[in-house]
Amino acid sequence: MSEPLVWETDARDWPNRSHSCFVQAAGLNWHVQQFGEATLPENAARVLLIHGTGSSSHSWRDVAPLLAQRYRVLSMDLPGHGFTSMPRPAEQSLTAMSRKLAALLSSLHFAPQIVVGHSAGAAIAARMALDRSIAPLGIISLNGAFIGFGGVAGQLFSPIARLLAAGSFASRFFAWQASDPAIVDKLVRSTGSVLDATGMRLYAQLVRNASHVAGALAMMAHWDLVPLEHALPSLDIPLWLVAAENDLTVPPSQASRVARLLQQSRVVLWPMLGHLAHEESPAQCAAVVDEMRLALNAAG
Repeated sequence: MSEPLVWETDARDWPNRSHSCFVQAAGLNWHVQQFGEATLPENAARVLLIHGTGSSSHSWRDVAPLLAQRYRVLSMDLPGHGFTSMPRPAEQSLTAMSRKLAALLSSLHFAPQIVVGHSAGAAIAARMALDRSIAPLGIISLNGAFIGFGGVAGQLFSPIARLLAAGSFASRFFAWQASDPAIVDKLVRSTGSVLDATGMRLYAQLVRNASHVAGALAMMAHWDLVPLEHALPSLDIPLWLVAAENDLTVPPSQASRVARLLQQSRVVLWPMLGHLAHEESPAQCAAVVDEMRLALNAAG
């Protein structure tokens, strides 16, 4: 496996670099970004942002500063992603990753009122709320991945992902392929999203690093959503399901299916956007956080 990304050399122009710090928690060295601490009162509402598989805190590069005008905001690189250190493979499961993130939040004394999770990040948010390791007033899922592959695909995907994650060759080969800009462009476009030059450059930097790719593979290999799907009816807080019309990664129809499992839900459809909708339209993402905050306040 190649060396992981190095902050001093690989992050010279990382988005919102001035808001970054590194925190030791749960046996990992976490890359964390905090916003609003210097400008907002202590009692300002707190918003937690959780990115999805294969991404990093850069995914919120335009969303976080918008939210920081009104909220204290925390984002991080998940274990094995970006600039956060790699856990053991077995610690890349949904339950283990949720526990590690809970330990990070505890060390930072950060108790979020609203959690925004993208794709697999939405599943982490729900798992943490179900486990009572956090007590948010509401969760916003952006193209949330709550339901795993079914049928033959589900039976094949996990063993194949485990096989790929078991060795370093797959991650090195993928990173080598990603040296071709056309491969990165195809990868991003396969999500249904169209990103600007900055977004493309940042994803290229990540997928060309074999250590980051290995972290994403390990996460997919140990991701079991069946227990979460069974537990979702017990979730007793509002979960808003934002689905993007052009999402080619998580079908928009999944939002309605998940909503039927929940006690309190709202489905929101964003037209003309793909899986990375919050990167394509950050103002729209910030607006839905404001909308949930107003709804929570009205509900008392």
